[in-house]
Amino acid sequence: MLKEGNRAPAFTAATDTGDTLSLSSLRGRSVVLYFYPKDDTPGCTVEACEFRDALPKFDGLDATVLGVSPDSVTKHQRFKTKYKLPFTLVADPDHSIAEKYGVWGEKMMFGRKYLGVLRTTFVIDSEGRIVKIFRGVKPEGHAGEVERVLAQSARATR
Repeated sequence: MLKEGNRAPAFTAATDTGDTLSLSSLRGRSVVLYFYPKDDTPGCTVEACEFRDALPKFDGLDATVLGVSPDSVTKHQRFKTKYKLPFTLVADPDHSIAEKYGVWGEKMMFGRKYLGVLRTTFVIDSEGRIVKIFRGVKPEGHAGEVERVLAQSARATR
């Protein structure tokens, strides 16, 4: 299981634009890597829209926001357009990225167990190290929590 201070696992994957993105290409900036279960569902929409609304603050802290779910590039494109999301969504249909980050696991809904994404956010510093892990994320208010961690991290590195 990943811990704060660990190097963030590398990945390269397709994004909502159809291009590929490597985490390493973002070195030099902080990264907010948030894993969510499914596009256009209530909790996931709240979380995405909060990140959308807070994006100017993240930009001011030199941070890039990436949302990752098992949805396809096409579903990401629709979700991004519908809610005017100004950040990148990463497609992880085989959940390989989620597995690298330890966020693919057993869940329960209506008494039924199944495997899926455990809502988790990783704040990664400009050197590629994990500075904060938010597990069991509640979507409402989460972007504000992440912003406070980024601001604190920025003050610490000055």
